[in-house]
Amino acid sequence: MRRTTMPDLLFLSNGHGEDLNASLIVKAIQTVNPQLAIAAQPIVGAGHAYRKLGVPIIGPTESMPSGGLLYMNPWVLVRDLAQGLVLLSLRQIAAIWRLRQQFKLVVAVGDVVPIALASLTGRPFVAFLVSTSSYYEGRLRLPWLTQRLLRSPRCRQIFCRDAFTAADLQSRGFAKAIFCGYPIMDALQGQGAELVLDPQCPLIALLAGSRLPEAIANLKLQLRLCQELAKWGDFAFAAAIVPAIDATQLQAIAMDLGWQFDGRDRLLTSVGDRRLEVHCRSDAFAEILQASQLVIGMAGTAVEQAVGLGKPVVQLIGAGPQFTYRFAEAQERLLGTDSVQTIGKTPAQPADLTQAAQVILQTLQDPTQPERCRQNGQARVGSPGGSAAIAGQIFSVLRQGSIDDR
Repeated sequence: MRRTTMPDLLFLSNGHGEDLNASLIVKAIQTVNPQLAIAAQPIVGAGHAYRKLGVPIIGPTESMPSGGLLYMNPWVLVRDLAQGLVLLSLRQIAAIWRLRQQFKLVVAVGDVVPIALASLTGRPFVAFLVSTSSYYEGRLRLPWLTQRLLRSPRCRQIFCRDAFTAADLQSRGFAKAIFCGYPIMDALQGQGAELVLDPQCPLIALLAGSRLPEAIANLKLQLRLCQELAKWGDFAFAAAIVPAIDATQLQAIAMDLGWQFDGRDRLLTSVGDRRLEVHCRSDAFAEILQASQLVIGMAGTAVEQAVGLGKPVVQLIGAGPQFTYRFAEAQERLLGTDSVQTIGKTPAQPADLTQAAQVILQTLQDPTQPERCRQNGQARVGSPGGSAAIAGQIFSVLRQGSIDDR
């Protein structure tokens, strides 16, 4: 680790969404002071979000079958254990412990796991509660250990993902709880990708998730819904897919569904006398989301971003392991029924697709929907700028004289 005249930071995070939020904060910090030494330890996954920024990873990383979503399906813990979860965790803890004295401040992004590891270092830390919100149940239910760690003098700041959660925690004596914004809304700057779509047709975005093979199964389900919608009218469809769903995968999807693939980025079929085409792009997430009038969502963070943009979302239930009814129902509570509607309680069947199509038509025809979604998105997710605001608070913590070891 290189040394600088500024204090060093260690970021700890435990999930895809957590890594994304943390990396956006890191990017904001680097913009203000590119010389500040920053390192990271992702607890879940390979830490690609950090690596893209050139942030060194201090310990081992590995993608586990659960993707860190053990609370959604405890049975996958068995698969994680078989793949070496215990040894991986011990090696990560050892790496954090070995280098703990190098860091002036630790930034824990996620739940009790990174917060506990931050406390274990003996260094001052700040916590960003990305994975929980008072919107779930009207009151934040933090585990006893999390509460104890957040009340520790070593915890210098508690960042919340929404203002409602910050107010809830403050009312219960967590004076250090604040809301500065939600960094994921800063990840929606377009890259200049051009969408060649019919401007006369409402654009419906498809968000199938990021984990394979589940994302492929989700996309197939969404394509069947597109066929159902095409019976009712003319729509433009664009799927924001991950790069892992490449031309070979798209060709296989087309063959499985009886569609055609144009060899580039379009899946094609016919519904009666209508020609149905779905554009599949891995380089135009922001452009697709911003241009859409409605989102068919089977994802986590991407759906949150859609809601933040004021887009109505219709959720289908998949076979999992991530996007099950339990996940979708919790996400609906988190993001609000003004923005999110979930169809069914079991993996979607033809009747569910028909119901989803009817809900989509009603939503698009509701003149009050855009404003309700806009207001709800502002309250539940917020506007861009959270990364810089949190970075500014971290700098403030570092500037509070010498950070001691209280």
